[in-house]
Amino acid sequence: MKKAKKITALIMTGALALSITAGCAKNNDSSSSAPADKNGTQTAEKTKISFVLDWTPNTNHTGLYVAQEKGYFADENLEVEIIQPPEDGAEMLVGANKAQFGVSFQDSMLPAVAGDNKMPIEAVAAVVQHNTSGIISLKGKGMDTPKGLEGKKYATWDLPIEKATLKQVVEKDGGDFGKVELIPSTVTDEVSALKSGSVDAIWIFYGWAGVAAEVAGLETDYFAFKDIDPVFDYYTPVIIGNTDWMKANPYAAKSFLSAMKKGYEFAAENPDEAADILLKYAPELDETLVKASQKYLSKEYISDASQWGYIDASRWNAFYKWISDNKLFEGELPENTGFTNDYILQ
Repeated sequence: MKKAKKITALIMTGALALSITAGCAKNNDSSSSAPADKNGTQTAEKTKISFVLDWTPNTNHTGLYVAQEKGYFADENLEVEIIQPPEDGAEMLVGANKAQFGVSFQDSMLPAVAGDNKMPIEAVAAVVQHNTSGIISLKGKGMDTPKGLEGKKYATWDLPIEKATLKQVVEKDGGDFGKVELIPSTVTDEVSALKSGSVDAIWIFYGWAGVAAEVAGLETDYFAFKDIDPVFDYYTPVIIGNTDWMKANPYAAKSFLSAMKKGYEFAAENPDEAADILLKYAPELDETLVKASQKYLSKEYISDASQWGYIDASRWNAFYKWISDNKLFEGELPENTGFTNDYILQ
């Protein structure tokens, strides 16, 4: 669901001119040198790390920009470049070590971590602790539960995991998925789409599109997938890293994630100031929306976890087992495929 996630998670239209970088990453030979030796002794030369986003800057990324602005990376003897993703997403750059870290999602990264075309990448931290996605509709139209989608127009990306997810929650609620009208559509403005009636229901991430509806004063109904079936409480989004680079540079990898952790902890505790930092780096964003979204996500970054970034193996494995059981991926999916807590737990 890579394209869908890029579009629905946090869409920003128009080109962005980032003050810190532009274009795609270039392979930098100095990125392989660690900021310290195996004993943790600091070296003079900074380690250069490229971090590729999944889409344009948004509140999912605030902790990253806080770490940059507050000097947390510099404190770890790191020089971090933040770059825009290519059309096919962050996985390709990270897998090729043209970026050492990036943003992805547990569902869409699966082909990159398993099967014949797998790459040397793995998730190393959860950006938010729980899946905040679900279905939004106009209030009072009967779609406050999955069964209510019967006879309604749902905007679909026509992707296997997406449709299988929707089918399961509809049927679990006693509905007939065959009665849901699937309208192929890439919605870029959820508020306008719902108001116009072009579609009745849209898969969103509440931290952006749901909050955008609130800011616009649109009354809506919403249900979260994880509340219907806990198997859908998977990790989305996540920080991914190049496995080979991290094995060769474990201290640098841990240092990077330590700085990221501080950035997201600050954003969780200081949402208003953190929003101002994001707006400094991406001034084209709507300030009211960013402030409201940041307030919402400040409670989601860590939530009930012991610390920011921790990935629960049982939840991760349960979702990949569901994918395997539903034959949505060809190939074996052993437990703990595609993630590690080794670099975040220090």
